[in-house]
Amino acid sequence: MELDEIIAQRKAKLEALKAKGVPLYAQAPAGRVAIAGVLADFKELAKVCLAGRMTAKRLHGKVIFADLKDSTGRIQLYFKSDFIGAQAFEILKEDIDIADIIAIKGELFKTHTGEPSVKVEELIILTKSLMPIPEKWHGLKDVEIRYRQRYLDLISNEEVKKVFLLRSQIIKSIRDFLDGRGFQEVETPMMHNIAGGAAGRPFKTHHNEYDMDLYLRIAPELYLKRLLVGGFERVYEINRSFRNEGVSTRHNPEFTMLEVYQAYADYEDMMNLVQDLITTAAAQAGLKEELDYQGKIINLSTPWKRVSFAGLVKDKFAISPEDQAEEMLKKLQAKGFAQGATKLTRSQVGKIIEDSLEKEMSTNPVFVTDYFTSLCPLAKAKRDNPLISERFELYIAGMEVANAYSELNDPTEQRERFQEEIKDLGAAENKGLDDDYVLALQHGMPPAGGLGVGIDRLVMLLCNQPSIRDVILFPLLRTQGQ
Repeated sequence: MELDEIIAQRKAKLEALKAKGVPLYAQAPAGRVAIAGVLADFKELAKVCLAGRMTAKRLHGKVIFADLKDSTGRIQLYFKSDFIGAQAFEILKEDIDIADIIAIKGELFKTHTGEPSVKVEELIILTKSLMPIPEKWHGLKDVEIRYRQRYLDLISNEEVKKVFLLRSQIIKSIRDFLDGRGFQEVETPMMHNIAGGAAGRPFKTHHNEYDMDLYLRIAPELYLKRLLVGGFERVYEINRSFRNEGVSTRHNPEFTMLEVYQAYADYEDMMNLVQDLITTAAAQAGLKEELDYQGKIINLSTPWKRVSFAGLVKDKFAISPEDQAEEMLKKLQAKGFAQGATKLTRSQVGKIIEDSLEKEMSTNPVFVTDYFTSLCPLAKAKRDNPLISERFELYIAGMEVANAYSELNDPTEQRERFQEEIKDLGAAENKGLDDDYVLALQHGMPPAGGLGVGIDRLVMLLCNQPSIRDVILFPLLRTQGQ
């Protein structure tokens, strides 16, 4: 049967129900309980009130069996006109479809095969579904429809639902972990006058009342460090950030980050923190030290390996930290990268290098340390080698999951770094210098360690999902027809 014909039939049934005076789109009755609770503490002859979506309907002469599903589980319903009345039975038979949302009241019993069931005594129609749900999902070959109509994906695919339930559990475990270590959860602005705190192209908007251009945040970092100045010694934010850049299996323009800042700490402390945080989140998700990610076995046992960024790029590209951007570009091009480019900023050169090295990272967690200070405008440089910063990036299964450093808290040097970055970007990409942040540093920020963790990527790893779109409920998609 064609979809248009199915919809027409369902609309006709809706009108038939109205004509029969059946109340539609009613509120759920008081006393409703969850199906999982009923099944866990099943007591025959007990009276229950349940509500959910009808996922199956089977007619057996003068008896109808149906399946009712809510967010916690599924149970079989048993309908007979002797119990619910001839009119209600006829309505169920003729006008109620699979996918309709109903409430029932009845008595628990088990069939002769031992199936937990409800002998229904009252039927209440809560929502008439005018569209059918897919009869057989089989993963749905058109993945874009899965993302665009996520509600159908969740209705039809229990495994997808489990991913998002696990995502919530992972985020809760992260909050519990940080709360337990004395960190304070805070909220900082999502609209910024200056798009700072990370490298990235921002989304731009405009505030009418103030006649002011604003940017959706690319990172909350500079606001969180202002809180360190203000006396908060341990803060974190699980935040939504935005970058007006490419889309891939690892990138979505809107994404979730965890940022953590701890006064009187450094990047070594952040290494220990992120190790403990991720292994705890994995354990809370029911995972062991070894987990499968897309056919690769990841061993989370600590301590995690460290490798030197400076050493890697020296070996692969002959690039040194004292090289200027032009010289780095020439050396990259000699190795077959960035062909045709005549000028790149330091951050662009750094991105090319990181993308190349990312493909060579081991499956197990690895900390990449010794980043060039010229690529880290907010990180403190090492005292014994100012060309190298106290920074690391964490890679798992070849994917960058976290970034951290000892925070630069010298206001004079920070201003110079900002000015150098502005000069490097040029007029076209200059987003301005955050004078207020420098002013905050002038009031004194304690030495601190800062950490950023990509929540979406971490969930990908712990839930064994190949794409970031599989762990974001409503990923950004092109407008249909484009």
